[in-house]
Amino acid sequence: MKKLLEGIGFLLLVQGAAGLVHEFTGWARGWGVIQHLGFADGYELYLSIALVVLAVALFAAAESTEKAR
Repeated sequence: MKKLLEGIGFLLLVQGAAGLVHEFTGWARGWGVIQHLGFADGYELYLSIALVVLAVALFAAAESTEKAR
């Protein structure tokens, strides 16, 4: 379970970071999934931040499942 949570967290972290890089610099145009979502127009920055926060929460959850054993 720890590896699954860490893997999903890593993917979310990469997508959130790519979205933030794209919003602030215009670079990494094709990397982020958020830029390709039609309903996210105008909210890309907020969704990228949310992905990074969710990734950190998943990393914390993965660490907590390891300590519970």
